[in-house]
Amino acid sequence: MPAVQLLLMACLLWGGGARTAQLRKANDGSGRCQYTFTVASPGESSCPEQGQAMTAIQDLQRDSSTQRADLESTKARLSSLEGLLHRLTLAQAAGPSETLEGPQRELDTLMREREQLESQIRELETAYSNLLRDKSVLEEEKRRLGAENQDLARRLESSSQEIERLRRGQCPPAHSTSQVAPPDSREVSRWNLENVDFQELKSELTEVPASRILKESPPGHPGSEEGGTGCGELVWVGEPVTLRTAETITGKYGVWMRDPKPAYPYTQETTWRIDTVGTGIRQVFEYSLPSQFAQGYPSKVHVLPRLLESTGAVVYGGSLYFQGAESRTLIRYELSTETVKAEKDVPGAGYHGQFPYSWGGYTDIDLAVDESGLWVIYSTEEAKGAIVLSKLNPESLEREQTWETNIRKQSVANAFVICGTLYTVSSYSSPDATVNFAYDTGTGTSKALAIPFKNRYRYSSMIDYNPLERKLFAWDNFNMVTYDIRLSKM
Repeated sequence: MPAVQLLLMACLLWGGGARTAQLRKANDGSGRCQYTFTVASPGESSCPEQGQAMTAIQDLQRDSSTQRADLESTKARLSSLEGLLHRLTLAQAAGPSETLEGPQRELDTLMREREQLESQIRELETAYSNLLRDKSVLEEEKRRLGAENQDLARRLESSSQEIERLRRGQCPPAHSTSQVAPPDSREVSRWNLENVDFQELKSELTEVPASRILKESPPGHPGSEEGGTGCGELVWVGEPVTLRTAETITGKYGVWMRDPKPAYPYTQETTWRIDTVGTGIRQVFEYSLPSQFAQGYPSKVHVLPRLLESTGAVVYGGSLYFQGAESRTLIRYELSTETVKAEKDVPGAGYHGQFPYSWGGYTDIDLAVDESGLWVIYSTEEAKGAIVLSKLNPESLEREQTWETNIRKQSVANAFVICGTLYTVSSYSSPDATVNFAYDTGTGTSKALAIPFKNRYRYSSMIDYNPLERKLFAWDNFNMVTYDIRLSKM
């Protein structure tokens, strides 16, 4: 291209410099017609030498070769662009789904991995929540055991001092315990020898049995005449029979019961169980048959509308009676309709660890059932920690009659009612405990007893009487047990 432009420019220059030009036509050597165009050079008086012409021709040839190489390179790039355009056209004609197929597969893989990670995170969160709940239960148990340990240490020290005094022959004079303190007397913080000072020796130290210290009326024995279906005085408690063992830490202590006055659709075989370890206690496990209870397969689980506290719950006449958590409120929950039928405060009753049994467990308020109906066992500030016993109306929970005893509630392990008489157990942990006191509501009198009672598993947290079966039901360190009893004839 530069050579052609140079020739054109030369022609123009020549045309401008020489005003004359000649065009000739003649046959060449082969007879063909040939045109010749002649222009006079404006700057040269004569033609250059042949060598100079050859140099010019060679320059023109080099320029032509360079231009040809440039043209080939341009053609190659154009061919490459045409190939790329062809491929893009084909891809567009195939559709956008095929064009995005690779990235879409990668996106799907990432989404699946994300879902897997989210599932793993949820599982970890669930496991962490379970660990926190277990930790809360264990911390509650640790606090309770710590308080119990401190209490046992104090009692052991006091018991050791009393034993030493007995060995030195310094036992204080005994007085009759057949009469209760006068109703108008509230001075029940002074405990004489016969009442309760030495029952803890029986609970924790078997070196000095309470039966050898306390002045008491002659107890009954296994050979006493059985009372049949009538009422009488408790004279004998048999060996414990284990019906069920709890599987988890929440079953260390609790309450289980059968209805002595069953109401449809329940029978005397229907069993209920509540694990009371930890906080937030709402579940009541129902077992239609004894075999289901023994195997641990509930037929129904009730979720109470109020949190429950203590191992003092009972079932009577088709309703569950229990103490609301951190309150002195008694609640009647009808099991068949799953509704609350009545609520009532026990006036002045201590709660949430104010006047529990010696083992603890917030057992300030303990419900009981006997042949005559529903009772509540508790204490008050006014009674200075002595056991107060009230007869309840099972429909409204109103107190019908109340008795104040001279038995210190925190010094006994548990209590139950048989034929209108309150009985207490000396120790929850000693394998050779006793039923050590009785308070007769009919006469308003109390007396010391020494009826053997076996804590086979060394941690009895609940003892109740079932008047229909004539047995004691107990929860002893994960184990649900029963005791046969014998009553004397009236």
